Amino acid sequence: MGLVIKAALGALVVLLIGILAKTKNYYIAGLIPLFPTFALIAHYIVASERGIEALRATIVFGMWSIIPYFLYLLSLWYFTGFWRLSWALTGAVACWGLSAWVLIALWSRFH
Repeated sequence: MGLVIKAALGALVVLLIGILAKTKNYYIAGLIPLFPTFALIAHYIVASERGIEALRATIVFGMWSIIPYFLYLLSLWYFTGFWRLSWALTGAVACWGLSAWVLIALWSRFH
């Protein structure tokens, strides 16, 4: 049942993004993915299964995970200046993937 609730929350977020993208305030659609819907779920699961110390470590890692998202946005902004949208999105996702991989590698080594 918990999986159905999580899927429904994800679907509601996608629906809200779609609705907002069609309004005059379309830019708010970029804020919706940053609402901590999935973070709330992840934090609840980590805390209930692993304890508060694991939750606190997850929170710190989450703070560092802002870097790959920022690099995704920065590279998407840059790539859309000269690439078609599909290539720009692909390149930005690649930048996110590479930076997330580096973050995980560094976290695993130093934490």
